[in-house]
Amino acid sequence: MDKRIRPRKPAMPSMTKTVFPMLIHLNTQADLEAAIHALVRQDPRLKPVFEIAGMPALRRREPGFAGLAHIVCGQQLSTASAAAIWARISAAFDPFHHDSLRKARAGRLGRLGLSAAKIKTLKSLAREIAAERLNLDVLANEDADAAHNTLTALHGIGPWTADVYLLFCLGHGDAWPAGDLAVQEAVKIGLGLKTRPTPKQMALLAEPWRPWRGAAAHLWWSYYRAIKKREGVIGGKDQRR
Repeated sequence: MDKRIRPRKPAMPSMTKTVFPMLIHLNTQADLEAAIHALVRQDPRLKPVFEIAGMPALRRREPGFAGLAHIVCGQQLSTASAAAIWARISAAFDPFHHDSLRKARAGRLGRLGLSAAKIKTLKSLAREIAAERLNLDVLANEDADAAHNTLTALHGIGPWTADVYLLFCLGHGDAWPAGDLAVQEAVKIGLGLKTRPTPKQMALLAEPWRPWRGAAAHLWWSYYRAIKKREGVIGGKDQRR
């Protein structure tokens, strides 16, 4: 067969690139509500989930170095412990700036409640920002997967931390926390799966929800809260570290 006329496999439709070329941002409650309604129209399986969950409230945190540092401080801690540590750190460094953390002695940071691993992560982030090798704000306008990869390439930033930063600090409408245990459990129950899906399986399950995967995460957290009677977003459990 002439290689120049080799038959091609039919291309799979790409909702993100073909139908929805623009990035979605969840900057207001109205943005989230519009995205949720679009999701339910697009995937009928989400209608009973929405009926139980109700309309989720938009969750936002401070962007930039402060927002990412806040998430890092809460990794693998209870909500109360994370809040106490962050209160001490934010009070000790006011205004909170990457240069202040970069120059701070490790002993001082440790006395505020930070582990050696978190101190190393925060100092590494501060050096990257100071050297202008990292701009956290521009990630809001990048493809969610590319922004995720940029963050997880940084020392101490695992998938959960990256996705929570993109979603809560930047309002990235397509950020998808595939490794979040509460979202995994909610998806398992809501879609009638036999076992809790792995992060890899979660990525595949979320494909039909592009470019609103971030809104889908809000919906699944709300569903988790409704069926479990407790909050799903807690200190991160990054599986890589």
